Amino acid sequence: MASIFSRIISGEIPAAKVYEDALTFAFLDINPASRGHTLVITKAELSGLLDLSPELVSAVALTTQTVARALTAALKPDGFNIIQNNGAAAGQVVFHYHVHIIPRWEGDRAVGTWKPGSITPAELHDLATLITAAVGQGGAA
Repeated sequence: MASIFSRIISGEIPAAKVYEDALTFAFLDINPASRGHTLVITKAELSGLLDLSPELVSAVALTTQTVARALTAALKPDGFNIIQNNGAAAGQVVFHYHVHIIPRWEGDRAVGTWKPGSITPAELHDLATLITAAVGQGGAA
């Protein structure tokens, strides 16, 4: 069955579209964290970041920047968050790749922050070595 986002792209479900091109689609979130909260999605029904081709990653990044500029010009927020969740453990609810653009105003408390942890210099080094080795293998585990 098609995802809710694919159904929006096809016009089966209405949406307040703000941008569209050959590879991406952007529309206002119906459960916004703030005024102007926009989703940028891939037209291809792909679950997460690791499923996208380099061309599609680039297309989504460019659309995200275009829409963020438009939101900034139209709404004059003090800033904005760009959030992209991959997997249920990260908070992904709709498994169709999407990026949230959330306009922010001082004191709005629209998005929480994480609690900073700690790590020793030796642990940082070991972790960096492990990740660097995986990058050299094309990210494969």
